[in-house]
Amino acid sequence: MHRIIIAGFMASLAGAGATCTQVSGSDTPAVQSQQAAEPNEVESAIRNLQSKASDLKSYQARVDYTTTQPLLESKARREGVLYYTKSGNQSSLRMDFLTLQQDDEPRQKYVEQFLFDGVWLVIVNHQTQRVERRQMAEPNAPVDAFSLAGKHMPVLGFSKTEDLRRQFDVALVAEPESAALQHLHLTVRPDSAYKDDYTEIDFWIDRKIGLPAKIRAITTEEDIHEIRLIDPQVNKGIEPKMFRIDTPRGFTTEVMPLEKDAPRK
Repeated sequence: MHRIIIAGFMASLAGAGATCTQVSGSDTPAVQSQQAAEPNEVESAIRNLQSKASDLKSYQARVDYTTTQPLLESKARREGVLYYTKSGNQSSLRMDFLTLQQDDEPRQKYVEQFLFDGVWLVIVNHQTQRVERRQMAEPNAPVDAFSLAGKHMPVLGFSKTEDLRRQFDVALVAEPESAALQHLHLTVRPDSAYKDDYTEIDFWIDRKIGLPAKIRAITTEEDIHEIRLIDPQVNKGIEPKMFRIDTPRGFTTEVMPLEKDAPRK
């Protein structure tokens, strides 16, 4: 489950920078402090979100990812670095986790790397010395990293307005105008495609750069996944070598080719 959450969080980077108001297919308020909006304001907000996403050419930030399981009274914290680059129709996304802290135990070295180049998703676990290479698309038809991960979590800025309305009640949570972050709250609708995974998702947008600074998702199992994006570097370029991961000596590799749909009879 944590891999799905990680993919979704990475996708959500392209989120929001605009003044976003309620996007809802229901008259039921998502949160008490939401602000009402005319349809044209909603459309304008989504267009601004999409514009922000399309302008993103590279992104780098430190990651602080916490998983809390209230029912098990357990908490795990992972820290690392995230990289994203896009040029034309090609995009690459990499996340390196470097440390792990379980509950109140001391933080320890724990390296796990995720890399997606549009065709292959590569996961390198340095604890188990195992590499997983999973083909996600045909080589001549690469998939944008955000589009792929968006299957597991809404990708604000890439999602169409009608899709958000169909899947969520979305509201802008009232914050002081001086606040550095803008808070968006998504409540999963009963008939949503995400209804078996989440109950609600929150995004806190850095007003200065117009991208998420914190994301929190609550699953149907009541687990809380929270990620903070620290010291973001936007459109400052990233060296291509950062999107190559060599298999360490002695690691085992499992290759999973693309699953193709069976022909219809």
